[in-house]
Formats: sequence, C-alpha cells, structure tokens
Amino acid sequence: MLRCNDAASLILPAAAPGASLVDAAPAWLCAAHTRLVFPGPHAVSDTEETLRGTIGGRRFEAHPTVRDDGSVAWWLVDDTDHQLAQEALHIERERTAFLTKASNVLLSSLNLGRCMDVTAQMAAESLADAALTIAPSRSSRLPVVTCLRGGTPVLADMSVDPDEVPGLGEALRGFPPVPSRWIDPAAAPVWMVPEGFGPVGSIVITPLPGHGVPAGALVLLRKAETASFSAEEEVFARLFAARAGAAMSAARLYAEQTAITDVLMRELLPPVLHQISGVDFAGGYRPSADHERIGGDFYDVHPATAEGEASLVSLGDVCGKGLEAAVLTGKIRNTLHALLPMSGDHQRMLRLLNTALLSSHHTRFATMVLASAQRRGNTVDLKLTSGGHPSPLIIRADGTVEEADTRGTLIGVLPNISSSTTAASLAPGESCVLYTDGITEAKGGPMGDEFFGEERLKRALSGCTGMPAEGIVEHVQMLAAQWLGNRPHDDMAIVVISAPRTHHLSAVNGHTRGRFTA
Repeated sequence: MLRCNDAASLILPAAAPGASLVDAAPAWLCAAHTRLVFPGPHAVSDTEETLRGTIGGRRFEAHPTVRDDGSVAWWLVDDTDHQLAQEALHIERERTAFLTKASNVLLSSLNLGRCMDVTAQMAAESLADAALTIAPSRSSRLPVVTCLRGGTPVLADMSVDPDEVPGLGEALRGFPPVPSRWIDPAAAPVWMVPEGFGPVGSIVITPLPGHGVPAGALVLLRKAETASFSAEEEVFARLFAARAGAAMSAARLYAEQTAITDVLMRELLPPVLHQISGVDFAGGYRPSADHERIGGDFYDVHPATAEGEASLVSLGDVCGKGLEAAVLTGKIRNTLHALLPMSGDHQRMLRLLNTALLSSHHTRFATMVLASAQRRGNTVDLKLTSGGHPSPLIIRADGTVEEADTRGTLIGVLPNISSSTTAASLAPGESCVLYTDGITEAKGGPMGDEFFGEERLKRALSGCTGMPAEGIVEHVQMLAAQWLGNRPHDDMAIVVISAPRTHHLSAVNGHTRGRFTA
C-alpha cells in the first residue's frame, strides 16, 4: 500500500503506507485489486462494473483508477443509506403490488368461503409459513380455513374456545391485535398448528375488520427456523387483513341479503298450480326483465276450505314493473288472503281491497279479476268479476272463444269502485283463460311495432279446444315469445281453469281404431 487519506484511515484502521493490502483491506477489495493488476485471459475489468462490499457493517462502492505508473487508486464511497433506501423502496413496491393483487382477487368474489380460502392462501404464500382464516360464529363451532405455504386451503368446523388462545378471542370480537411478542408460540393449541408443520417459532394474530362488525381473525405462523415477525411485518399483515376483512364482510353481507331475498321471493313468486277439488288449474308468468323473477303481475289460487265451496282464483296487474311493483303485489295478495272468508262476494272483496290500497302509502294502482271455480258433476261452475282488468276468455268445445261479460273500475284510484259479476259454466274439455295485458300489448311481429292484440289471442285460443290447462298456458306463452323476439315487454301472466275430460277408450275389433268418448 502506497498511501491513504484520512477518510480511508478511518474506514481501514490498518491501512498505512507500506502495509500489505491483504492486512489492511477486506478480502473482496483485495480480490478485485488482484484481478485488476493481474487479469486472466478471459477476465472482465473491474472498471467495467460497479464493485460493492461491506466494511465494518457499512456498504461501500469501490471505484478503481489505474495511474500512469501502473499503480491503482481505489476510491471508496459509502453507499449504505442509498442501498437501504433502494431496498426499502423495492420492498414497498412489492408490498403495494401484493396488496393491489389481494384487493383485486378478494373483491372479485362475493362468496364467503372463496374469500376465506384466498385470504389464507395469499397470507401463507407471502406473509408466513402457514395461515388460518377464522370466521366468527354464533355457535360453539368456528369455521377455520388452514393453508400451508405451497398447499391448498382446507376448511374445517372446529369446536374450540378462541379465548384459550391469547389475542384470538379479542380479534374475533374486533379488538386491536395483540403484539406477537406477547404470544408464546409453545402455547399454540394442536388445532391451530397444521399437521407436519413442526415447532412454531412465532405467531401473529390480527383481526379482520369488516363493515362495522368483525369479519373474523387471521392467524400467521412461522416455523422455529424462520425469522420471527418484525414490527413492520406485523403492520403489513394488518394492512392485508383490512382488505381481506372488507371482502369477507361484503361477502357475508351479500350472503345474508341473498338469504333474506330468497325468503321474501318465495312469498312473492307465483305458485305452482295443479288440480284442486276436481278442477284443473295452470299458470305461467314472465317478468318484464329476464334477469328478474318477480314483477307487477301476479296470480293465486286459494282452494276451497269446506266441501260445497268454490276455489278462488285471483289474477292482477300492478301499475309499473320490477321490485317496487312486486312489493305492492305482495300487499295485495296478503290482503286478499285475509279477505278469503268473504270470497263468495267478489264485489265486496274488491271494495275492501280498494280501501286498503288507498289507505297505504303506495301511489300505484292495480287491475284485477277474480274467479270462483267449483266442480259440479262433470262441469265447472264459474263466477267472474273484473276490477278494471281485461275480461276472461272462455274456450268452448266447438272452438268458439267467448268474452266473459264482466267490467269494473281500477283498484286503488277512486274511493268508490264499481264492478259486475257474471256466471259461466265449463263443460268437460272447456277452459277459461285469465290473462294480463302484457300478453295482448306485446309489441313485435314482422315489423316489430304491432301489438299481439286480443283478436290474435282469441284465434290462438280457438285452436286450443280440448287441450289441458297446462298445454294452453305453454301455447300462449310460446306464441307471445315468438311475437316479441328479443324486444322489451311488460310483465305477462296467464291462468287457465279447465273442466277435466274423462276419456274412455273402446276397441271395436282388432282392426278398427278405438274412439274416445267423453
């Protein structure tokens, strides 16, 4: 060594003129000097790349300068802070990318089980050697998803007491996390440690915060041979848990709302009709939007409660469509159900229903038709009453389609309404069709701007003589769908009341076709 300045003497205390470079400089700098002074045939000059190494725990860059006399001057630059800043920036970018990916993956599903699986799997891959996602439960059994690094999530319902694990009970109740240094890894219960995991070196338990209520808890495990969680890693785990908790909370809320919707939907959906008291009933409903299940059209059949009484059919059309209209249909159906004891007086039922609608906060109105059907021998006696609704159509055995003579005013508009009731009788094989104007006002056809219309409906029904009630419903729905194509339309509902035909097959001989007699 020829000479060194004061700064170099502080970094390399053994450096002095005449001292051996091996004794004064670190091995990495000596090796670089040797390669520069005595290069091999395929050596790359150290001047062509940045040389880095550590001295006394600090990081340095070494830059050589070959002097005219063949000696080499080495300039050492303390690069510790710059490299630490670069590493911190790199870690921060990786963490930001991870959190962004986690948010995208977690929020892409509203399935709670899927969110729990993704949370455990992503945490095991990037934050720990194993992870557990635990959801709160009202019972003594907790849903727990466990995932090892490189493995697949496994769901189990465990009958455990979370308060036996320090910090777990608090996390499930939404309290702030307990620092990992307060949790003894040796105290981890058997159910928390995956099979084959080995001794636990450190544990992090952090809550999964939801939308106002706790979404669960996240447990991170590291093996004994792995470095313990640092304070920064715990903070980052909480950032991840916040995103996972938000996704799980949204998924749980969606599941709860879906369950509530399904319960309410079952009450609003039209019933499945069949033969009641010797009378055939069939119904069909198509909402205005294919993605919806309910709307403003509705129908019900209330079986007779005693022998000698008639079954009551109600079919109506609430102004508007969609969920708001469906809410009013539910109110109307419930009101009619309460008025069943007076089902023998259609006009009174409609007046009381009108009063109930006027006293509510709804601003919508409805049209309705009531039909009482009672089997007498081979015929079905009908009593029909319209409240501002299209008149029912009766299909006779000879193919004639008659319009029932009943008229009335809208329901829910005027304080006093009027309606008329008419009687009819169905012979075996004859049917009565109740429908909403969504069918007759279906706009389509060759030019796309023509209503299906009552006359076209009557012609279609005239060809349905003798068909069973369900066949008539399907036939009308098919014709309306073909007429519409893919065009928008209103809600459509149809109910068919039929007098069943009793067929007897008599064979004349082995070569003659049998005949049906009613």
